[in-house]
Amino acid sequence: MYKIAVIPGDGVGPEVVREGIKVLKAVSEMTDLRYELVYYDFGGDRYLKTGEVLPDSALSEFRQMSCIYLGAVGHPGVRPGILEKELLLKIRFELDQYINLRPVKLYPNVYTPIKDKGPEDIDFVVVRENTECLYCGIGGFLKKGTKDEVAIQQAVYTRKGVERCIRYAFELAKTRTRKKLTLCDKSNVLTYGHDLWQRVFKEVGQEYKEIEQNTVYVDAACMWMVKNPEWFDTIVTCNMFGDIITDLGAMIQGGMGIAAGGNINPEGVSMFEPIHGSAPKYTGLNQINPLASILSLQMMLAHLGLSKAADLVENAVIKLLSLGYIKDMSAGKMGLSTSEVGDLIAKFVKQV
Repeated sequence: MYKIAVIPGDGVGPEVVREGIKVLKAVSEMTDLRYELVYYDFGGDRYLKTGEVLPDSALSEFRQMSCIYLGAVGHPGVRPGILEKELLLKIRFELDQYINLRPVKLYPNVYTPIKDKGPEDIDFVVVRENTECLYCGIGGFLKKGTKDEVAIQQAVYTRKGVERCIRYAFELAKTRTRKKLTLCDKSNVLTYGHDLWQRVFKEVGQEYKEIEQNTVYVDAACMWMVKNPEWFDTIVTCNMFGDIITDLGAMIQGGMGIAAGGNINPEGVSMFEPIHGSAPKYTGLNQINPLASILSLQMMLAHLGLSKAADLVENAVIKLLSLGYIKDMSAGKMGLSTSEVGDLIAKFVKQV
């Protein structure tokens, strides 16, 4: 029995989560998967009513869960940064979800803006360190609000944090067909922190002779992801650069509507979510693309070791796309409603 915390969140979050749960139910009927869902109302509406974002008691409950399934966070009535820091980042940091895992995979019949590239060219994964770098919130102001104002934001890299991220990436690369790992950094300019990344990458790499290993500066990585995405298989990088290049990756795989992600603690509780935002203007219209949320569910099942269940979901998505049911990945342009996409994938789960 798997106990799953569900946080539908804001905007279209509840709609895409609804379709993911619909697919989960179909999978459970085809396998021996048994689960219990525990819903939480954390998000903008709760904050506006109570002033509370995420109580510590909820974190204690999360630690007893098998995993967390999240919809989206972001509310037009809440100042930017409050929900992101006090909900998303707090969960990631408090549960030590030190890996952000982002598959960049182009599925059949999905448009990519890169000319002459297809699914055989765009299939890599980004391993982003998730609890350090500039996201630690260390810094401050001097003479704030004056013409002499100084703002300082400090990046933090620890040997422990860097090594466990790099080691996770090597282990992941071992499971992939090409067995290739690329370190993405900016060590020619960021002298200290990225020197640490370079040294740890080389040291840990000595234990993985079977893995092809190379490095690329982040600006060059952005160029090659567009020009030659087939060069990449597994990429490992710091928090800030990972945040940037995974959005680029989402665009080349077809857009935010199909981009899924996981916040992983290999020894604890992990959280899975679509990487798109709450898209307030589409709330309640039944027009948002739920594929990213459904593929986040697929990642969750794979993480739990339920490979058969995960394959059922991914193969159902591939069938839906291969048959041309979805005309466009964009909200309101799919040719299907949000619920119709979920219905079809649930149906195909039982057929594939």
